[in-house]
Amino acid sequence: MNFDFSGRTIIVTGGGHGLGRAMVKAFVERGGRVWTCDILADALAETREACGAACEAREVDVRDREAVKTFVEEASGESGRVDVLVNNAGGVVGQVGRPLEEVAPEDWQVIFDVNLTGAFNFSQAVSPGMKAAEWGRIVNISSGAGIRVSLTGIQAYASAKSGLIGFTRQLAHELGRFGITVNCVAPGFIRSNPTTERQWQSYGEEGQRKLVESIATRRLGQPADIAHAVLFFASDYASWITGQTLSVDGGR
Repeated sequence: MNFDFSGRTIIVTGGGHGLGRAMVKAFVERGGRVWTCDILADALAETREACGAACEAREVDVRDREAVKTFVEEASGESGRVDVLVNNAGGVVGQVGRPLEEVAPEDWQVIFDVNLTGAFNFSQAVSPGMKAAEWGRIVNISSGAGIRVSLTGIQAYASAKSGLIGFTRQLAHELGRFGITVNCVAPGFIRSNPTTERQWQSYGEEGQRKLVESIATRRLGQPADIAHAVLFFASDYASWITGQTLSVDGGR
């Protein structure tokens, strides 16, 4: 398959490092004009430097509806639309697994806001332009935690990522008549950022061995493995695929 995104405008949220940066680079390398955002200014600058002039980067908190709207309007430019949206921003927001009775309501809510409400905010902002163009691609990044259980034990993370899968199905049925597809990628465990690196180290040598042996391919994934799945869903090759969740986890 030859993926070509020349003339396409793409937004990738959470592009400061890890999976998001890999997605930005993958789209840029294939001709896309990419706009990415994060709340990590230094990491964003590194992404911008790594990806070159075809990448624009802005500090945006996906929970801030007005900031999201302004960012989408800027990215839309003269064409008035964004062709591809990748809702990648998310994570555990610095939290660790705790017993249910010790989870504060605000800790539960912030994970939902970053992982699920942020995807709602961006999807809502890009949908008018996609409808007018009668073409669009929305790709949501869930997690294996949204399909099975979270390796971290964080209840809100598993619930929000599962909710993102339901959000994908619902939007697919709502937007399909306008030529817009909505799909989801659920990555397995990948050492892609400081949080996942700390998680990996916490397992110790024996835990790391057991995790790798639980994977059919007997290896951890790379950020590029997720980026390639996103490229497929965003391409014309996937024009009759919508509402689907693809596990990219090496076989669990």
